[in-house]
Amino acid sequence: MIVHECADASLEIECGTLLGQYPSLAAKKNRRASALSGGERQLLSLARALISEPSILLLDEPSAGLFTPANLMKMSDEIPGTVGLLPDVAFDVIGFACTSGSLVIGEERITERVHEVLPGVKVTNPVTAARAAMEALGARRIALLTPYMPEINHSLRASLMARGMDIPVMGSFHEPDDNRVARITPASIERAILELGSSDECDALFVSCTSMRVTRIVAQVEAKLRKPVTSSNHALAWHMLRLAGYDQPMRGLGRLFSSPAA
Repeated sequence: MIVHECADASLEIECGTLLGQYPSLAAKKNRRASALSGGERQLLSLARALISEPSILLLDEPSAGLFTPANLMKMSDEIPGTVGLLPDVAFDVIGFACTSGSLVIGEERITERVHEVLPGVKVTNPVTAARAAMEALGARRIALLTPYMPEINHSLRASLMARGMDIPVMGSFHEPDDNRVARITPASIERAILELGSSDECDALFVSCTSMRVTRIVAQVEAKLRKPVTSSNHALAWHMLRLAGYDQPMRGLGRLFSSPAA
């Protein structure tokens, strides 16, 4: 069990402080550790180690697999080396496929890092692609569905709104473990899309995170919701095709793939 009933006042204060630092654990403080996700168990292990106030704490990648700004920023250093692994081909477009990473690193910075290896190539990412997609769809008020924890959610929403997107409705799976995000079923995602997107306050819905499996269900969800739906991967693929000069409609992939770039 996660410790939340403490034997003395000082320890109780420490428990409360730690749970305050890890909102995902506080929300599930009555659950057994075995019922937590992999990322939450990592946080629990770290909290248990910190509660005794050790002078020295030896850690082996305690945040691996977690959505944290520090982890996302690390990807910036890896972009040139990763681009350098690509075959010697004259690419028209390079796509950086991480939504939250695009916000933390910055859209312009990602382009700069790609250009260190491939000068002049067109570059996009899920944030740039999502903005282009909503403009092409004529959508103004966007419902936002994410898998992220509150810290990333607040930053994502604020960043997208600063880039001109109106986001009156937002929902999240609140999952800190990227590996577990990839296992969220399309059926669960569809239910969340229909619930969130049914609001009269939005005229389209965007599912953030390239680990979320949305593309195969876009057309069927749009038919039920009667509003355009896109996601990080869905919008990124569309934008890369449009930047590469391919503008033909593609059936079965929803309204966006019938739309030219604005």
